[in-house]
Amino acid sequence: MSRAVEETNRAMLRARDAMDREYARPLDIPTLARIAYVSEAHFIRTFRATFGETPHRYLQRRRVERAMYLLSHADQDVTEICTAVGFGSLGTFSRTFRQIVGESPTDYRRRRTMPAAPVPSCYTKAWTRPSSFG
Repeated sequence: MSRAVEETNRAMLRARDAMDREYARPLDIPTLARIAYVSEAHFIRTFRATFGETPHRYLQRRRVERAMYLLSHADQDVTEICTAVGFGSLGTFSRTFRQIVGESPTDYRRRRTMPAAPVPSCYTKAWTRPSSFG
């Protein structure tokens, strides 16, 4: 791997790590591009080439992953979880959650609270992790 490719990968990882840490904050492309030390257009193209999805889609998926956990383990209502994971609108949250997970947040919570047969946690995590590939 060339030095330039290695530096590019590190820059993209810095931005992705920032999204993982600060997913609940309003993060925009200019902020993430500054973290990666590249222009906005270059950041979007390079992030997609490196990780296979746009920065916006990655951030949405990260927020939905956290919402899935909170829906399963917290007693907060869906609106509180929506704002806790960084969505500004309940409609956007519900639509995005349904696109990624395949069901509404309320249906997901209802299904997750039903008793299930014991399954090793590694399988459960693999089966329930949202995919951007459909």
